[in-house]
This record gives sequence, C-alpha cells and structure tokens, in this order.
Amino acid sequence: MIEIDRVSKSYGERRVVDRLSLTIGAGELCVLLGSSGCGKSTTLRMINRLIPTDAGSIRVGGEDVTSLPAEALRRRIGYAIQSIGLFPHWTVEDNIATVPRLLKWREAQVRDRVGELLELFRLDPPIYRGKYPHQLSGGEQQRVGVARALAADPELLLMDEPFAAVDPITRDALQSELANIHRATGKTIVFVTHDIEEALRLATRIAIMERGRIVQLGTPLDILEHPANDFVRDFVGHHGLGLKLLSVRKIADRLRRGETADGEPLALDASLGEALSAMTARHTDRLPVCDADGHEVGVIVLADLVR
Repeated sequence: MIEIDRVSKSYGERRVVDRLSLTIGAGELCVLLGSSGCGKSTTLRMINRLIPTDAGSIRVGGEDVTSLPAEALRRRIGYAIQSIGLFPHWTVEDNIATVPRLLKWREAQVRDRVGELLELFRLDPPIYRGKYPHQLSGGEQQRVGVARALAADPELLLMDEPFAAVDPITRDALQSELANIHRATGKTIVFVTHDIEEALRLATRIAIMERGRIVQLGTPLDILEHPANDFVRDFVGHHGLGLKLLSVRKIADRLRRGETADGEPLALDASLGEALSAMTARHTDRLPVCDADGHEVGVIVLADLVR
C-alpha cells in the first residue's frame, strides 16, 4: 500500500529523515513512534506531499506520489491532525462534507455519508449536523475532524498526534473508537505519536524512530519482548513492563475452553489487561468469555494472566 524507499529530508544542516525505508501493507495500522524531532511527523507529511522529499521515493498504491497532481493525491488520503482545523463558520455537516463536495458527490449522497459518519462516532445526526465547532467539546471537535478525514472513503488515513490535545478520559474514548473503526473498515492507517501506551493500544505494527531512522519495526508484542537495542528498551520503559505486556496479549491466548463462570462475559479479543481490570472491579478471579457471536466459549482465570 505504502512504499517508502530511502527517503531523506533536511532543513539546513540538520537531517530530519535519513534514508528511511518502510513498507506498510493494506489494512495495517502502523504507528510511527518516537520522541520529538525524530522525523515521524516529517515522514507523514512527505507521504501526502505537504512537504517535498530531498531524496528517495514514496509510492501509494503502486504510484509514485510525485507523478500525481498534489490535490488529486490528497483527495485519496484522509489527514487528521492535533489542531483539528475545522472551519469555524461552517456547520459540522459542512465541515465533514468538504471533500465529497469537492469531488462533486450528489447532495443526497453527501448527506447520507455525513449521517453515517456521525453515527459511527456516536454523534447523534439530528443534534450535531447543524452545530458549529465552538458549540462542541474538544473531544467532539476531534471526532468531527477524523470524520472529515474519512468522509470521501479514502484508501489511506494519515493521523498526526490527533488525540494529544484532549483530556485523558476523552483520549481513551477516541482511541477505542479508532480501534473499532479500523477493525470495521480495514483502512490503512499511519498514526504518529510519542506515547508508547497509545502505540501499544492501537498498532498492528510499530516503527520506532530515532534521528530520522527506524531503529526497530515489529508488532507491539515483539517490541516489548525483544527490544532491538538500549534506546528501544529505554523508550519502551522498564517500569510497568508487565502491565504493558498484559495490554497487548489477548484473552484468546490464555482461554480455558469449555469451562464456565458466572457474570457478564468478556470478549475473546479483549486484552489481558482488560480482563485484569474487570476482575478487580468485580472482585473475582474467574470470568466467562464469549466469541464475536456472543456465544460463551470458556473462561479466563486470574492465575493464567501471569503464566
């Protein structure tokens, strides 16, 4: 889906991205993770040509991005950023409809798409269509910003620290919604963050960057269990490593099939961390588990979380 081949970018004497190569497959949620100034946001902006590369090539869907008109490229790519950038004098509906209207969609199609996205982000269409950005909370504005990025059903979604400016409770809810949307739509997403917890929660693969280069690429579990060097080990953090591992391992990995327990069941694809939280809240060491169809398939037991 995305092929970045030996791409470099400098500002004066400072090389921000240094011969970086990365391939992101269709349907992946790849997180570019690293501290400020490591080149992750610059890499993201080169994908949709907001800034030019100095060397190397970037292909999206097999096409070199420099071979396409910039506007045509960007209409294929959704882009969501921390500052949101909603048009203040436009309604929520008009903000979300920006790209579909540029693409000359029929108005009935635009209205249906806006309604679909508002429902997806748990914003009641009759209430929110006609509101203006200043009438929304920060979390609601961020939801509208991501909905706008998805409005024209782009093949690729780029997200540059989109949840960094909201409070922790809202951020948690937005992360959960993005994970659900990724599962539901199968969109290819490239997500920039400096927050290891956010990366572990969202990513199918993580690219850890240092000084413009990728120092490790792998699944969240790979990176936690097998850090490539001291930088990665320090970035991931020694403290709380056990809880981080629980957050990326799934109940399915520790399920006791065929056994039963009382209580509301947990989802088979929930994390072991979620199981631990549920057990703590319910004062139990054993909970039932159900599959995607709601059928109970076994139990998860506290002692198995630390096997």
